[in-house]
Amino acid sequence: MKKIKDTKSLCPECGKPLDAEVYTEGGTVYIKKICNDHGEFTNTYWSDDEIYNRVNDYEPSITSVENPCVDDVASCPSNCGLCSKHETSTVLGLIDVTNRCNLRCPVCFANAAASGRLFEPTQDEIRQMLRNLRNLKPTPTPAIQYAGGEPTVRKDIVELVKMAKEEGFTHVQIATNGLKLAMKEDLAGELKKAGLNTVYLAFDGVTPEPYINNRGRDLLPYKLDAIENCRKVGLGVVLVPTLIKGVNDHQVGEIIKFAFDHSENVYGVNFQPVSFAGRTPADQVEEQRITIPDFVQIIEDQTDGEVKTTDFYPPSSVESLANFIGALEGGKPSVTLNCHQHCGIATYVFREKTEGKGKDKLIPINDFIDVDGLFNKLDELTDDLRKGGFGRKQRVLASATKAIPKLIDSSKSPKHLDIKRILLNVFTKRSYSALGDFSKDAMLISCMHFMDPFNFDEDRVKKCVIHYATPDGRIIPFCTFNSMYREGVEQEFSTPLKKSKE
Repeated sequence: MKKIKDTKSLCPECGKPLDAEVYTEGGTVYIKKICNDHGEFTNTYWSDDEIYNRVNDYEPSITSVENPCVDDVASCPSNCGLCSKHETSTVLGLIDVTNRCNLRCPVCFANAAASGRLFEPTQDEIRQMLRNLRNLKPTPTPAIQYAGGEPTVRKDIVELVKMAKEEGFTHVQIATNGLKLAMKEDLAGELKKAGLNTVYLAFDGVTPEPYINNRGRDLLPYKLDAIENCRKVGLGVVLVPTLIKGVNDHQVGEIIKFAFDHSENVYGVNFQPVSFAGRTPADQVEEQRITIPDFVQIIEDQTDGEVKTTDFYPPSSVESLANFIGALEGGKPSVTLNCHQHCGIATYVFREKTEGKGKDKLIPINDFIDVDGLFNKLDELTDDLRKGGFGRKQRVLASATKAIPKLIDSSKSPKHLDIKRILLNVFTKRSYSALGDFSKDAMLISCMHFMDPFNFDEDRVKKCVIHYATPDGRIIPFCTFNSMYREGVEQEFSTPLKKSKE
């Protein structure tokens, strides 16, 4: 047993903050804490300490907000909102626009039918929450996701998308089960016209069984119709499978294949191992837990080794790119994915078609780009840019134009892809369209492992970049909201379900 660090966690029984220890033993990383009332809890944090240590090379910077929303009057995480202890700003804001839903999924965070109360902010309340996110300094929140419940059960969902664009959000998405998008053919077009950028579509597998287990019924036909209706109007989709061991972890490779087969408008797959926020007995958590190392090993196994565990990087690794572009623009980056290095992992994968009936080849970006070399070069160029001086920007861009192609092995890249031209355009043009040229040929394969009271780690919370805005003006990190605050917020700003129906 080797101690890694001390942190704060939660009691899975009563939710009380507890001192905790993260340690490694037998190649696995564990988190352990003791509650005086409910005993000792030891749970898997990461199932592979080698991968845990590797991503530590990408520890993010700290960019605290200059105008915290609540006073720093209690120990973390007892007064979230954001306070001055928080070490990142909001990259993706979330607003639960309702807790109503047209399904009753056993793995959902929110459910009006189960709680017996209706939580549904008014348009004025939602506009104020949007403004609270945009008013953060020094960086206004650039992206917003409407969630729930099921956002599309609101009759004014199109108006809410327009509202987000009016308030200055450059990226707007909704998290949805897709039923309304499937059954109301015009909805996708209306949302697209209103300014929606992405449909964040719950997608648990390519056969009926995972839906029956996770959602209570076979929803696959609706998923297919929703994707098709979005394709017709050019609306992008990200598939979001909730992974549960023994339910759909064996379909990870097939889900990726499905995404490539629908790549005209499916741009990525964001796998989310199930978070045990109060629904699972403590003695069953370890049986069902899938950690990030488990996920990347599943990918390697189910792609026959074409996409390897070493092809994945934490989101914080792209700080080098953000810092370089920010320096080119003469300041700090407008958006920095500086979430904790143990919150998620991702890579870009390309698919090369083979002639005849041969198996298509998956090519991760690492196969033809020296990714670590690229990050190191960008850090070097950023340092040079920050020295300032006449003509320095032009000299650095000239240096980048020479250096970056040397880090690319075009002989190993997909044959149809002019990766050197695309990558140079990303750096020199620095535009949304330049990034689009890259991403339209690639599939982003990612995993966000949201915490629950069993594996809760205060260090990760402090560096969370995905935050809920609430009607009382607070902005709360995702994992503390769902582990500690959701019930209280919904109780305070909801009405009894029967009364609301009347």
